[in-house]
Amino acid sequence: MKQAASVIMVVALLVGGCSGMSTTQQRTLSGGAIGASSGALIGWAAGSPAAGAAIGGGAGMLGGFLYDQFEKYRGRP
Repeated sequence: MKQAASVIMVVALLVGGCSGMSTTQQRTLSGGAIGASSGALIGWAAGSPAAGAAIGGGAGMLGGFLYDQFEKYRGRP
């Protein structure tokens, strides 16, 4: 019971903490999360999920930031 309550509390704090982020921050964080999860899966298949998640997360954050800059260049917020 305590574990379920703890998980619900952590999820609520994470979701609430992301509400005031700028578009750039949201895209960078989303890219990092997608990259980390994809990297962990690829790393798991290769034998090192932690290294895959770290590399994928960094690459995803960079990709999310670059996508944001491209969208701003095109005139989209």
